[in-house]
Amino acid sequence: MKHGFVKVAAAVPYVHVADCYYNIERISEMVHQADAQGVEIVTFPELSITGYTCGDLFLQPFLLEEANVALCKLAEDTADTETLIIVGMPVRVEEKLFNSAVVLQKGRILGAIPKTYLPNYREFQEKRWFSPSDVLQYKTVYIGDHEVPIGHNILFRSGKVGIGIEICEDMWTPYTPGTRLSLYGAHIIFNLSASNENAGKHNYLRSIISGLSSQGLCGYVYTSSGYGESSTDLVYTGKAFISEIGKIVKEMKRFEYKERMIISDIDVSHIQTERLLNSSFKAAVSHFTQETITEIPFSLRSDEASAPVDRPIERNPFMPDGVNPDERCEEMFEIQVCGLIQRLRHMKAQHAVIGISGGLDSTLALLVTATAFDILQIPRENIVAVTMPGMGTSSRTLHNARTLMEELRVTQKEIDITESCLLHFKKIEHNPEVHDTTFENVQARLRTQLLMDMANQKNAPVIGTGDLSEIALGWCTYNGDHMSMYSVNATVPKTSVALITAWYARFRSTSEQLSKTLLDIVDTPISPELLPSTDGEMAQKTQDIVGPYELHDFFIYHFLFKKCEPSKIFYLAREAFHGSYSASVIKKYMLLFFRRFFSQQFKRNCMPDGPKVGCVSLSPRGEWRMPSDAVSTMWIREIENLSEE
Repeated sequence: MKHGFVKVAAAVPYVHVADCYYNIERISEMVHQADAQGVEIVTFPELSITGYTCGDLFLQPFLLEEANVALCKLAEDTADTETLIIVGMPVRVEEKLFNSAVVLQKGRILGAIPKTYLPNYREFQEKRWFSPSDVLQYKTVYIGDHEVPIGHNILFRSGKVGIGIEICEDMWTPYTPGTRLSLYGAHIIFNLSASNENAGKHNYLRSIISGLSSQGLCGYVYTSSGYGESSTDLVYTGKAFISEIGKIVKEMKRFEYKERMIISDIDVSHIQTERLLNSSFKAAVSHFTQETITEIPFSLRSDEASAPVDRPIERNPFMPDGVNPDERCEEMFEIQVCGLIQRLRHMKAQHAVIGISGGLDSTLALLVTATAFDILQIPRENIVAVTMPGMGTSSRTLHNARTLMEELRVTQKEIDITESCLLHFKKIEHNPEVHDTTFENVQARLRTQLLMDMANQKNAPVIGTGDLSEIALGWCTYNGDHMSMYSVNATVPKTSVALITAWYARFRSTSEQLSKTLLDIVDTPISPELLPSTDGEMAQKTQDIVGPYELHDFFIYHFLFKKCEPSKIFYLAREAFHGSYSASVIKKYMLLFFRRFFSQQFKRNCMPDGPKVGCVSLSPRGEWRMPSDAVSTMWIREIENLSEE
């Protein structure tokens, strides 16, 4: 297990109905393939030793005895592998027969789990052959020479990692065995199934698997019978899913006429963290865990022996693959608008004041404000948009600010702050030729003072523009652009600000000129424009100073949402940005991020209100409470010790 990831596989072998030896030959071949790829746990479909569609042959003692012999041979044939194997077979206990999952590893049969809920409708009449787990009277069963624990209260554990098993129909019930086992400490649930094809059923099944992994805060691995099963009345094409806390991580393509296996990694450390944070899950654990659970040990690979994680690592986890980016941008934008509408209604405000720099953040904030005013049926002229060029303002951003305000039909104000700043420098005896923090912050605070005073004139709120990335880095002037009455971008990372603005340009823009301006703003280098410009060109570029925002947004997501330790973030970043940033560059900006994040908490402890839009918020009233004098020593030490090899 590497960095908390467990590599799992869902396999669909070709079967011959009632030919146990052929079936274990195919299973053994796929187990060895999985083991060679570093898979730690592999599951096969329901009744995969015999085939699911044996019908009344299940009542033939000969088939049952041969299945036992075949299973023992499979254990011998796979004794040279490290992989934990889960297969399906009929298990006879005295006078009853159970549709069971059997677990084996390194030549040993570890346990058997009988199916709890048996379907008994037209397509599936399992009660004709099998008994449900609740009538089981014994705790062990002999399979060959192996005395094997059997029961529905079995959990397999390797160190801190627990796994549970349910079978097909079990997952279609209101309170599934897998959900129950999750409360007892199973982090991954494996489902051995034999689900026939039916038009429309696949998407429904997909949604159930996603929902179960979300409900149980767990990983969920599902595999279903495939080719070789009888097609007398039903069709089995083989399907498989790997899911983690509501997200389908990998899915098997259907209607391919061959054996197939999907492999991916489940982040068990993330599952454990989510359970630690989720008070409702912990309450359910206390309420429902009254039974005695048998834990059976198994072994996962060591970190050194584990294969690399081959699950795709999103470069932009705030806008992941698999979601429609336009729909996500629209949703985020509408949440911002909704939050501002409520604040304006509460204040009975008929005006708003906002500073416009011609940069990304203030552009998005103005778009949100204009939309909110439209919905509230307040004239856009009541939005006082103020651009305040100074010593560092470039001609490009000033032109875009003017065009933006004009195209959005808001009230435009332009106040050059150069003279006021020079007077201020004189009053505080600061040499304006010294371009230090004082030089920069005088401009930022003067702009905020102007906005606040103009807001007083209109009995209006100042709309904040700073985004999540800047707040995390503390890349703002305390009581300057740091402050407002309502900060609409406060939980939107910089990378998403750009995407939402570009989305607005394509789908919401009211003119070609507005679209052109918005797209140019997206393409403009990010800068505070606080150092003197040369011939109208910007002298500062933020990402040259603090590093790429796509890296910082990646760090924010995995540190604050996933709660990962630095070594894991570093590993994931190297995978996600391979070919774009070297290990040394990632390490350099990780150090910068953690140093700044800890040292700048005092700014977050008094940040203004703002709507939560995505999965991360740094509001001291909401999700993030941290003392301003917490130290980053341990985080920095771990990062400094990371190998760049």
